[in-house]
Amino acid sequence: MLKGKSAVITGSTSGIGLGIARAFAAQGSNVMLNGFGDMAEIERLRAGLAAEHKVAVLYSSADMAKPAEVVAMVDQAKRRFGAVDVLVNNAGIQHVAPVDEFPVEKWDAILAINLSSAFHAIRTALPDMKKKAWGRIINVASAHGLVASPFKSAYIAAKHGLVGLTRTVALETAGKGITCNAICPGYVLTALVEKQIDDQAKVHGIARDDVIRDVILERQPSKEFVKVEEVAELAVFLAGDSAASITGAALPIDGGWTAQ
Repeated sequence: MLKGKSAVITGSTSGIGLGIARAFAAQGSNVMLNGFGDMAEIERLRAGLAAEHKVAVLYSSADMAKPAEVVAMVDQAKRRFGAVDVLVNNAGIQHVAPVDEFPVEKWDAILAINLSSAFHAIRTALPDMKKKAWGRIINVASAHGLVASPFKSAYIAAKHGLVGLTRTVALETAGKGITCNAICPGYVLTALVEKQIDDQAKVHGIARDDVIRDVILERQPSKEFVKVEEVAELAVFLAGDSAASITGAALPIDGGWTAQ
């Protein structure tokens, strides 16, 4: 279904992004990895994916807070792969603090990485998708793109914005063979969520296990973390032909959180 397609996945050297990259490579798609980390480990990941699935795997160290680097990353993928068929905007950071104590530089960084980077990647990838009359844009938002929680003003503003951007792009590309959807996961046990657990423990002054039970999963009726693989398989489905009529959707995968 996706064999021979090419996907750019931001924030894909760990967590949800890496899970999505693995899933696309397993489908026979070429993949552009992006993110920070130990360079030797990233090269091991890149080479391992390429060898295991017999696909081309590239890596870009582009900083998602810098628009010029986002554009250069997409352009690099176009040159090396010949096209960007699938764009997955997944990169994100988090900071937890009350609004009146929220560091301005953290607000700016979260909006830049979690929202503006998606805009810059989309605007760069879209012209070629329009020419080919085929493309898939998948924005990894969050349950926090649909509902709010205290102490996360920048993250929630960015993720709500990402859902709005998704809907706008979907309307602008409807009937052009291009879809744009948002995946809205609940809590997935990634490094980002691990940090949130520690931050919330500090804010609330309670133990880590109590944060997981009473804060993190308190609103997630399943009382279980969403699995990375579940998010990845949803992304693969949205990129396939069976999802051609799904566009402008914000799809929760959250153990019932936003059903309340």
